[in-house]
Amino acid sequence: MISKITAKKILKAAGAVRVSDEAAEEFADVMNKFAYGMAKKSVKLAAHAKRSTIKRPDIELAK
Repeated sequence: MISKITAKKILKAAGAVRVSDEAAEEFADVMNKFAYGMAKKSVKLAAHAKRSTIKRPDIELAK
């Protein structure tokens, strides 16, 4: 899970000078939902290939 602190670091690395707590919280929430969706798709792809291990192609196809 992406924390609020990590979200602030990402936003600052992207060029933000200052980031409010509310913005960091919302950004973290959106990113966590996106990551969860990709993880679910990756698990389904690995299961379809009769594997329990998630591999790079699963992640690439889940995009």
